[in-house]
Amino acid sequence: MAEMHPDVQEILFSQDEIQEVVKRMGETISADYADKNPLVVAVLRGAFVFTADLMRSITCPCTVDFMAVSSYGDGVKSSGVVRIVKDLDTKIEGRHVLIAEDILDSGLTLSYLIKMLESRNAASVEVAAFSVKDIPGKRPAVNPRYVGIHVPDEFVVGYGLDYAEHYRNLPYLGVLKPEVYEN
Repeated sequence: MAEMHPDVQEILFSQDEIQEVVKRMGETISADYADKNPLVVAVLRGAFVFTADLMRSITCPCTVDFMAVSSYGDGVKSSGVVRIVKDLDTKIEGRHVLIAEDILDSGLTLSYLIKMLESRNAASVEVAAFSVKDIPGKRPAVNPRYVGIHVPDEFVVGYGLDYAEHYRNLPYLGVLKPEVYEN
């Protein structure tokens, strides 16, 4: 097991547990998209680690492209303003699109992204969310077709998730100590 970073309060999911979740998701996606050659869209930067693992676990033909969107800046809450930083290089008209997302909390950014991709006449647009944040009294604006894990309403880092561009390289998913981001 990886040593816990000093800024991490607790480890929620180990590297081995994460790999089991992603393998299960890949098996399900492979069965569902067996004859559809989906375009897997990684939402950068957070989802690049998950997307790489997910692509390796999908056994049907598929391709990948990347989008970068911003709604957080260096903060811990979404600003609500979505900015496309890098758009797709692939034409998606008539394609089955699977958005790979690292974490779903409010779902506002993802909802915007889905509508935008649907407007480009994709055959279908679905979401594979590695994690969904369980926020008491709130439901995300998006209902992902594939969900890996649920996490508590805490600030989680590791496995591609960051705070101010740090901690993405942690091999596990952990809760960041509040004193790190409350200053």
